[in-house]
Amino acid sequence: YHGCLQGYEKIGDKYVKNTGYNRWADTNNLIILYPQAVATTSRSATLRAPFANMNGCWDWIGWYGTDFNVKSGKQSTAMKKMIDRVVSGFNPIEAPSQLQVNSVTDNSATLSWKQVTGASGYNIYRNGGKVNNQVVTSTTYTDTNLNSGSTYTFTVKAVSSQGSESAASSSVIAKTTGEAPAVETPSGLSITGITSNSVSLQWTASATAEQYNVYRDGNKVATVSVSSYTDTGLSAGTQYKYQVSSVKGAQESDKSTEVTFTTQIQKVCFSASNYNHVAAGRARQSGGYVFANGSNQSMGLYNIFVITNLCQTQENYYVIE
Repeated sequence: YHGCLQGYEKIGDKYVKNTGYNRWADTNNLIILYPQAVATTSRSATLRAPFANMNGCWDWIGWYGTDFNVKSGKQSTAMKKMIDRVVSGFNPIEAPSQLQVNSVTDNSATLSWKQVTGASGYNIYRNGGKVNNQVVTSTTYTDTNLNSGSTYTFTVKAVSSQGSESAASSSVIAKTTGEAPAVETPSGLSITGITSNSVSLQWTASATAEQYNVYRDGNKVATVSVSSYTDTGLSAGTQYKYQVSSVKGAQESDKSTEVTFTTQIQKVCFSASNYNHVAAGRARQSGGYVFANGSNQSMGLYNIFVITNLCQTQENYYVIE
């Protein structure tokens, strides 16, 4: 919602472009509604508060409607209609059904399920961890690199054209053929936290493991007795690959499926005038106002008197602190 004199007829699309909400919405699969109030000089003697709205102010509490006390003015009513229109075409995607295990070998399991209407693909989960790197477009999947003589639990989630996932299907259990290894390979390796110089990992504990080895880019960096680890001393803005293995006595399992990530850029802050921020390429100016690059946060007037503390959190992305 905007205040006064911020309708489209006054400032065009500057409000929509510079709020900073769009980037946040795009990365979270959200829809942002930008209601606009139109300036008017008309009055109505039939309304409880018969005032014109010459500055195009948003009707927060129904001042221009007949129900002042219950906050349901004309603009609020119109906004409700807009929201109803936006969500009217939204149909949550259904979870896959009829998931079954078609076949198993010593090191693989083949699954199939019923096609979901409207799904653009599917994600497969083994023991709670996603195993496919790319969305699966068929209704069958063969999971490989499993341990022989071992039991796994699988579920499948449908993926919509917008990238959102459905609820998980009913689970199925697959047991590979052959003799179980003395030490099972860890599964479900995932990242739980990333900073500019560290990463936190966790994985599904193995019943046969006494300890776990943690590998960074193929090199062992730690041996731990729990199914989680935080690796520190990393370089900012750098890509790393991690795997873990189970250890029992002198025996070590195969390495797990790897996870890849990039550490955050080291936060650097600059305190300067808005004019100097623009000159340094950390911000831009439009219509006499300054906006931070990346976040588009408003920094105020474009001059040498307004001082703003800007912090870079990733490449060409600045926030006000």
